[in-house]
Amino acid sequence: MDFIQQSLIDPLSRFLWNYVLIYVLIGAGLYFTVRTRFVQFRMFGQMITAVRGSRDERSGVSPFQAFCVGLASRVGTGNIAGVAIALTLGGPGAIFWMWVVGLVGMATAFVESSLAQLYKVRGPDGAFRGGPATYIQRGLGSRGWGAVFAVLLIFTFGIAFNMVQANTIVDVVASLRSGGGPELVALVLVVLTAPVIFGGIRRIARVAEYVVPVMAAVYILLALAVVLLNLGEVPGMLATIVRSASGLDPAAAGLAGGLSAALLNGAKRGLFSNEAGMGSAPNAAATATTSHPARQGLIQSLGVFVDTIVICTATAFMIMLGGDDVYRPGQPSADTGASLTQAAVSAQFGGWSTWLMAGLVTVFAFSSILGNTSYALVNLDFLRAGRGLEIAFRVVVLAAVALGSVLALQAVWDFADVAMALMALVNLTAIVLLGRWAFGLLHDFEDSLRAGTEPAFVASDNPHLPGRLHTDVWP
Repeated sequence: MDFIQQSLIDPLSRFLWNYVLIYVLIGAGLYFTVRTRFVQFRMFGQMITAVRGSRDERSGVSPFQAFCVGLASRVGTGNIAGVAIALTLGGPGAIFWMWVVGLVGMATAFVESSLAQLYKVRGPDGAFRGGPATYIQRGLGSRGWGAVFAVLLIFTFGIAFNMVQANTIVDVVASLRSGGGPELVALVLVVLTAPVIFGGIRRIARVAEYVVPVMAAVYILLALAVVLLNLGEVPGMLATIVRSASGLDPAAAGLAGGLSAALLNGAKRGLFSNEAGMGSAPNAAATATTSHPARQGLIQSLGVFVDTIVICTATAFMIMLGGDDVYRPGQPSADTGASLTQAAVSAQFGGWSTWLMAGLVTVFAFSSILGNTSYALVNLDFLRAGRGLEIAFRVVVLAAVALGSVLALQAVWDFADVAMALMALVNLTAIVLLGRWAFGLLHDFEDSLRAGTEPAFVASDNPHLPGRLHTDVWP
């Protein structure tokens, strides 16, 4: 197993992430940004309006709940550990490139989530289902490639990433030195997770609707408190980020050094965190009951902004304002990953804040388990798994959570990185080929706004669509 990992999986993962995926994702994001006429900037206000007015829209999963499920998966340990790793390896300039990737990725998120809504179907329980597997089958006429995507996602999100999140929770509890052992944590996690995932997607959505906004708000308030306590240092910090991003400040480089390290680590960690183009969030977007596909595209685009520009930035600011004893660019640190963020907060507020950070990281990771599982269930449904297989899979998820709490997960991470990269390449190919349908949806949505009417999508003989849409969901 170690031989396969070192001779095949590791080199393949490095090649896909360092030389293929990052550039394909950024290229696709720039293409969608231009073709949508910079939708992420022009219609940012409309994104806010769409989220605020979507909590009680008709029945089923509301657009706001779908937004929260997508955010639950996006907002996880990557926002805390991933940002810390980017700062360590790429220096402060990595944060600038993380911002760039996030802003460009908002256009990609709009396209993939609008397509998920356009091609969604109604499941046996009456709830909507959809995502990349569905729009690959219905939009491109290839069930085979849709099935390939579904299998990759089920393994990556349903099993591997859930193991990683559970393992992170154990690490955080262990840092308190007074928490239970891994076996006790595993038991508690299984007990908390089981009733939610066995309740189905609607129950996951209801839990996410309340947990995710509270979790994000507390974390952002914590970051604001750190900024206010160090307000005089903020202008210098921002200048350091910009200089490091352009390669003009060698002293602010990360351990890997240079402009390329800042670009690579900022882009890589930003993409891992916000998942724009990965094909994960569209599975949540498709479950929403909404009046227009583009509305959910705008809402999910806002999710990328919240994840990267707000929450990842909050982590970066807390670390960079933690003082030289916590973080110094280009210098090794005693703490890495999530523990570096914990150390930065502790330096500001004292030892008691370690408990607060442990709680926040735990909730971040737990919400990701719920979001990841919902994605896997949607794709299991695409593969036409019967009720028995769905129940068996939920048991497998609980087993993954339990095992992830007690096992070393480097091999799982490596396999998951490769599967996620392949999953993203399949999805990006599909949304580039189907992009004109998303552009048509945006034109239709904007025409209604210009006419002063509430956007309500009608598929039949729609002049903005590039062809005839065969659907029993949209009128």
